[in-house]
Amino acid sequence: MTLLGALGSRLEERLKSRSATVGVVGLGYVGLPLAVAFARAGFRVIGVDADPSRTTLLAGGVSPVEDVPAAELAPLVQSGRLAIHSSSDALGEADAIVICVPTPLGKSKEPDISFIVAAADAVAAIIRPGQLVVLESTTYPGTTQEVLLPRFQARGLVVGRDVFLAFSPERIDPGNRRWTLRDIPKVVGGVTDTCRDLAAALYARVTRQVVPVSGPETAEMVKLFENTFRSVNIALVNEFAIMCRRLGLSVWEVIAAASTKPFGFMPFYPGPGLGGHCLPSDPHYLSWKVRLEGYEPRFITFADEINRRMPAYVVQLAADALNDRSRALRGARILVLGVAYKADVADTRDSPALEIIASLAAKGAKVAYHDPFVPALAVDRLTLTSVDWSRAALGQRDVVLVLTAHATYDWAAIVRAAPLVVDTRNATGALGNVAHVIRL
Repeated sequence: MTLLGALGSRLEERLKSRSATVGVVGLGYVGLPLAVAFARAGFRVIGVDADPSRTTLLAGGVSPVEDVPAAELAPLVQSGRLAIHSSSDALGEADAIVICVPTPLGKSKEPDISFIVAAADAVAAIIRPGQLVVLESTTYPGTTQEVLLPRFQARGLVVGRDVFLAFSPERIDPGNRRWTLRDIPKVVGGVTDTCRDLAAALYARVTRQVVPVSGPETAEMVKLFENTFRSVNIALVNEFAIMCRRLGLSVWEVIAAASTKPFGFMPFYPGPGLGGHCLPSDPHYLSWKVRLEGYEPRFITFADEINRRMPAYVVQLAADALNDRSRALRGARILVLGVAYKADVADTRDSPALEIIASLAAKGAKVAYHDPFVPALAVDRLTLTSVDWSRAALGQRDVVLVLTAHATYDWAAIVRAAPLVVDTRNATGALGNVAHVIRL
C-alpha cells in the first residue's frame, strides 16, 4: 500500500467514483477508442486533436476510426459526455490526461518523438496540482522520465506529490473484435508508487485487468518487446517460406503440422511484408536506444532486412509465375486484391501493397486493385481507385495477386475465374492444390 497524500487521495476518490474528468490527447486509432471507453464508463471526457479536419468530423459525430462506430460516438458527443477540442487549453479542466500521439520514424529510422514533445509542452503549459498524466505512445525506454518529467518539474511541481506521471503502452489491435480495449490487460508503470496506483485506478474503470510494473521504463520496454517478438518471428517464418519454396515444400502445410505440437511452438505466418504503424517502426525505437549504450541488436537488424525484402520477393514471384507461362511482367494486366495492411480493416499505413504496386508499375505492369475497405489509394505519384467488383474482369487479368485476405472475398469463385492467382496469404489454401494458384 502507498500513502497517496491529500491530492492523490482526492484524485483516487474521483477516479473510482467516475466523477473525474479525463482528457485524451490524440484522437486516432488509439486515443479515440480510449476516449469513447472512458465516456461510456461514466466519465466526462475532453478529447483534443491538432488535426482540424479530424476534430470537425468528430464534433459532428462522424468517426474516422473503424473500431468506433458513428452510432456509438455521436450520442456521446451530442450529450456533451465527450467534448472535442482542437486546443490543449481545454485540458486544464481534466483530472487525468492520457497522451496518445503518433511516434513515427525519421528518414534514417531514428525515433521521431516530436509529437510527444509537443504534447508534453502543451500539457506542461496547463498542468496544475492534482492532475495525473499518462503517456501511451510507443517510445524508447526512458522517454517518460526524460521528456515529460523535467517539463512538469520546471513548473515547480513535485511528481508523486503535486502531480502524477505514468506510462501505459497501448495494445490496440485495429479490427479485432475478440480482443477489445476492455479485454486486453493494461500494463502500468509509474514514476512513483503513488503515480502507478492512480494510473491503475484510472484504467481499472475501462479494462478488466491492470498489470503494475516497477516503473515507466519497464512499461515502455514491454511494448517494444511485444512487437519486436512479433517482428523477429515473422521474419523467421518469411525466410522459412523462401526456403520451403526452394525445397519444393509448402510452408503452409509445414506450419499447420508444426502447430499440432502442444508445447514449445507458436505459429506465425508469412506474408508480403510488414504493415501498420507498430511492427515496421517499434523495434527501431529499441535499436536506437541500445545503440546509444554501445550494443548492436543483431536480431532486430536481421529481421528488418528479411521483412523489408518480402515485397520485392512477391514481385519476383509474380514475374516468375508469368515467365513460366511465357509472359513478361511488362505489359501484364495485374489485379491486386486487398491493399490494407491486414484483413478486414481500411488501414493502409506502411502496407506492403504500396511498395508492391509501385514496383510492379515501375516494371511496366498494368496494375489495378480492388479493396472493399479502401476506395482510393495514393502510390508514389499515382492515385488509384478500387475497381468496381462487377467490372473486375478476373478472367481477363494475367495475374490476380492476393495481398490481403479480406473475409468478403469468395476465394473459390476467384480461383475459378482467374487464369493465374498468386496468393501471399494462403487465402486459397482450403481449396487444395490448384495448378494455376501459386502460393507464397
